[in-house]
Amino acid sequence: MAIIITDECINCGACEPECPNNAIYEGGAEWRYSDGTSLTGMVTLPTGENANADSDNDPVDMDVYYIVPNKCTECVGFHDEPQCAAVCPVDCCVDDENVRETEDQLLAKKDFMHL
Repeated sequence: MAIIITDECINCGACEPECPNNAIYEGGAEWRYSDGTSLTGMVTLPTGENANADSDNDPVDMDVYYIVPNKCTECVGFHDEPQCAAVCPVDCCVDDENVRETEDQLLAKKDFMHL
């Protein structure tokens, strides 16, 4: 599963530098698959979708920090626990019940993004 940032976020930014996948962005900021990964140009995502890794994508949230689900691996392959949740002072980085992935899927996503 991916992690989400709830509306209780105080916009402190503690989570953003902790993400090994660069999946966390400030509210209102555009994001790219290539940010902090080895991806570049046209790629086929693990979901089967095609995307240009270098293209800007619309923000997931305009008001608070957000996590791009397709880039979040819950820190699997990097750390023992999601680092965003570990450093969040208000515990607003929580499991996304709408995005469920196995450890094998998370490791495959990590390997895909970090060749």
